[in-house]
Amino acid sequence: MSSTPFRVSHFLFLFLHRSFLATQLHSTTANMSKIGINGFGRIGRLVLRAALQKGAEVVAVNDPFITLDYMVYMFKYDSTHGQHKGEVKAEDGCLVVDGHKITVFNEMKPENIPWSKAGAEYIVESTGVFTTIEKASAHFQGGAKKVIISAPSADAPMFVCGVNMEKYSKDMKVVSNASCTTNCLAPIAKKTVDGPSAKDWRGGRGAAQNIIPSSTGAAKAVGKVIPELNGKLTGMAFRVPHPRRVRC
Repeated sequence: MSSTPFRVSHFLFLFLHRSFLATQLHSTTANMSKIGINGFGRIGRLVLRAALQKGAEVVAVNDPFITLDYMVYMFKYDSTHGQHKGEVKAEDGCLVVDGHKITVFNEMKPENIPWSKAGAEYIVESTGVFTTIEKASAHFQGGAKKVIISAPSADAPMFVCGVNMEKYSKDMKVVSNASCTTNCLAPIAKKTVDGPSAKDWRGGRGAAQNIIPSSTGAAKAVGKVIPELNGKLTGMAFRVPHPRRVRC
């Protein structure tokens, strides 16, 4: 079973296809709408991995805090999911993964990211910072058409695949895919029809391999995607690492 961030990255990709993209999963890359990723942290990197596995076209990545060489390293090596087996390199200022050239931007503000320059239309907002409709809408100034936020949002419509996707409307330009833990909890809580560091690169790859208790907004977020449970759930999360036995 995939760890939570990787599972959520697949949810994000599936959501993009079910909602924003006119093409189907079997469409060719040439006909597929182009995706941009803002924030190349854990979710951003795993969204790229999931997209490559599904044959989607990611054309641009923006992150002002990571150099291109560090992007190559962080994408290549993952302490939980293992080393990416394909080719990852920097070339002409771009991130190249398995022959796919990805334009790299280093802008702090979403409104300054020239998405149209790379042809990116559908943006995965995975910084964890621009989580409201107003903040995420700044991507439109750079040429984006739609934005999906990879974190809970105070005001953007929130969706979890398999839970409330039928409520999505194509006129929604900014939506949220909720949080990692919400994607774990909401499908379980849903009633079904048939039943009830720059200096130390390695140091930045993962926390100590221990179970770590953590607060979570999943209970509140579930109330937004399943209104019948609003105010009826509370909880906390435990981060449980399960590293693969691989050498990186």
